Amino acid sequence: MNFPQRLIEGYSAFAAGRLQREQDRYNELARAGQSPEVMVIGCCDSRVSPEVIFDARPGELFVVRNVANIIPPYSPDGQAHGVSAALEFGVGALRIKHIVVLGHAHCGGVKAYAQDSQPLSPGDFIGKWMQLMTPAAERVGPRGAQDQSEYLTKLEQANVSNSLANLMTFPMLAKLIEKGKVATHGAYFGVASGDLFVLDKTTGEFRRVTAA
Repeated sequence: MNFPQRLIEGYSAFAAGRLQREQDRYNELARAGQSPEVMVIGCCDSRVSPEVIFDARPGELFVVRNVANIIPPYSPDGQAHGVSAALEFGVGALRIKHIVVLGHAHCGGVKAYAQDSQPLSPGDFIGKWMQLMTPAAERVGPRGAQDQSEYLTKLEQANVSNSLANLMTFPMLAKLIEKGKVATHGAYFGVASGDLFVLDKTTGEFRRVTAA
């Protein structure tokens, strides 16, 4: 099977447009290396691209994406941990100053967890991964008589807060956060509306950002 034609066409448009406009920046990034100040941990959902949402230029964001934008708790068990490795590299090598956990509406992983539906069977990868959401679900409580959409929004946002809490389980990172050298932030993107909400840590509420 050939390389996807849509990607070839996309690269051609990129090369004729943004690459041409940003060529000097790409050359500088290749020469001097990357030095982003912001790390974004987001969902791998194709509708939620941090670079698009934040209109970022090349080299501005250090991005990690996984199913449901989850940060697992610190677990030095000798196994491979992709998110933890990225955090270690971002904070230790790149000297990241801000870590943003970006959740979003209509998250398929969160919905599947809430409905306990396929493919969340006990024996596969996604099922074990999504169990990391359990503390967030316990904090939200049972759905009860709540509207499903309202309940899922609460769960999606609680999942962001839970990931932020898990950041504090990393000893080196916790020290940097306590010293004010690294700041953590929660954000939530409305896929249909295009609205961005930022977590107010004082109230625990997500507040909509007003575009300038």
